[in-house]
Amino acid sequence: MRKCLLLVAALGVMGGLAVAAELQSGLAKGEFVPAFFVCDVTGPAKGEELCYRCKYGDRPVVTIFTRVMTPEVTQLAKAIDGVVAKNEDSRMAGFVVVMTEDPDKVKSELTAAAEKAQLTKVPLTTFKGSDGPAAYKINKDAEVTVMMWVDGAVKVSKGFAKAKQLDKAAIDTLVADTKQILD
Repeated sequence: MRKCLLLVAALGVMGGLAVAAELQSGLAKGEFVPAFFVCDVTGPAKGEELCYRCKYGDRPVVTIFTRVMTPEVTQLAKAIDGVVAKNEDSRMAGFVVVMTEDPDKVKSELTAAAEKAQLTKVPLTTFKGSDGPAAYKINKDAEVTVMMWVDGAVKVSKGFAKAKQLDKAAIDTLVADTKQILD
């Protein structure tokens, strides 16, 4: 009986982890990607408010929406930075959007993260408001949402309840998912 209870408990925990990993956040596959404005903190338009969605147009784009800038998010940004660098011929682009009520408060943290990770292709930006752009349907329970689009339509949208879920396997999967916007 004890073994049966342990098995049921283990399956319950594993089921809970699977649900956490499959958090729906962001626009659904096929949905149109609307314009929104961010403040560029580390990129080529440093200090300016702009619409990277508009600037990148129909190009293949990876956008990381996050409420926290953790080492895991920085590692994901670094991995995407590498993919963007390798796919310059495809005009691939990417950017990170930190959604916060106080953008000025996180600017030094973003600058330090970009320098430490040696990001050269993926600018770190801020969006005023912890909910993110309303039209993007960012789940309030997601610390991180990754969306990939090309030709103005979403191809990949994945939410993570906690940034700590961005382990090597999750990052490798997201890097592999970029093929969906490059093919």
